[in-house]
Amino acid sequence: MDYDIIVIGAGPGGYVAAEKAAKAGKKTLLVERERLGGICLNWGCIPTKALLKSAQAYHYAAKAEEYGVSIAGEVKPDFNKMVQRSRNVADMMNKGVEFLMNKSGVQVLKGTASLTADKKVEVMTESGEKQLFSAEHIILAVGASSRQLPSLPQDGKYIIGYRQAMTLEQQPKSMVVVGSGAIGSEFAHFYQSIGTQVTLVEFMPTIVPNEDKETASTLQRCFKKNGMKVYTSTSVEKVDVKDGKCVVTLSGKKTETVECDVVLSAVGVQTNLQGLGLEQAGIQTEKGKVIVDDYYRTNVQGVYAIGDIVHGPALAHVASAEATVCVENILGKDPQKIDYSNIPGCTYTTPEIASVGLTEDKAKEQGFDVKTGKFMFMASGKATAAGNRDGFVKIVADRATDKILGCSMIGDNVTEMIEEIVVARQNNLTVKQILSAVHPHPTMSEGVMEALAAMQ
Repeated sequence: MDYDIIVIGAGPGGYVAAEKAAKAGKKTLLVERERLGGICLNWGCIPTKALLKSAQAYHYAAKAEEYGVSIAGEVKPDFNKMVQRSRNVADMMNKGVEFLMNKSGVQVLKGTASLTADKKVEVMTESGEKQLFSAEHIILAVGASSRQLPSLPQDGKYIIGYRQAMTLEQQPKSMVVVGSGAIGSEFAHFYQSIGTQVTLVEFMPTIVPNEDKETASTLQRCFKKNGMKVYTSTSVEKVDVKDGKCVVTLSGKKTETVECDVVLSAVGVQTNLQGLGLEQAGIQTEKGKVIVDDYYRTNVQGVYAIGDIVHGPALAHVASAEATVCVENILGKDPQKIDYSNIPGCTYTTPEIASVGLTEDKAKEQGFDVKTGKFMFMASGKATAAGNRDGFVKIVADRATDKILGCSMIGDNVTEMIEEIVVARQNNLTVKQILSAVHPHPTMSEGVMEALAAMQ
């Protein structure tokens, strides 16, 4: 064997797996065709948060008088500088992963990898050279990319994906965003916040359709308050380009057209399985995902799969957790299986959204005798002092056991608060037990305490 472990893909799943394997003394090769850190660090989670922070800084500067701060002259966003800062942040994170791999003793190879019929890894390097490697264990962590719809063929100029949305040469005056999941909502919020007129289109009855309905309604109200146009239960029938403008035909309660400079397709992701050689290696898939067990073993001995290419939430923190379980199992340890019912989800709009577990409606559908507690941030001293009182904490519990079934939050910094509920659910804590813990004042986290208290 050339290596003990070969990892294909260097995103939050792949590089974490490689680091843990190498630190355990395993001879490890990490193959990546683009940049270390994958989509998350280079084109997703991190650079988008940099853009959103720039939008927030602009918002505070524009509203400075409300905070007792005088700024001479006009406050305006510099789109190109915002984009450059975002790319600089991505570059910094990429270099951080490079340092981590070097420090851990991981050998990194730039190239495109595929599996052979005899369970080897063939790598086509940047120079066009083919290299063949073998390993006792092979971990597939190739992630996913922007999904394309037939009605929205991306041309990179008029109809774009999330990559182009982060590196446009100039700020569009108007934009239609198709899809209101985390990616679509975050980009819609960013562009609207810096002066682009955004129209957000969602096929489902509510935006952020996986979230609690009341949460979705609150976010939609905030979006509209900021001037965004929002369509729900609406599909995009076609996009025509006329005189350098996009004419988007929408089909909802009625058929109408919207004109804009650019259309952003944010209708989800699709797995990067094409060209990986799964079929010739005999690896089973189902509905575009690799079939694995609780320790991410495929049906082929010694081959594993983690991250977006397996069934489960396509989230960076899920991929990292799966990497840990997968490698620890390879090392002969006894890792705790991931509880997929307790995975937190976050959307970094303003206000932010964070949730875990069941919504109130889903809990009722599953037959629980539900009790709920809610605290509105308009009653929060910290939120009032900060100048943003939008949102709430809503907690759902089982009346019979007093155990928490789920939580939905919307408001400032709630993505930093949700872990309290995740840990509580992981350890089967009751409403009464969490409520007995003293929460600091004044904080947004008091909202958790107050929501729990509302159940008593």
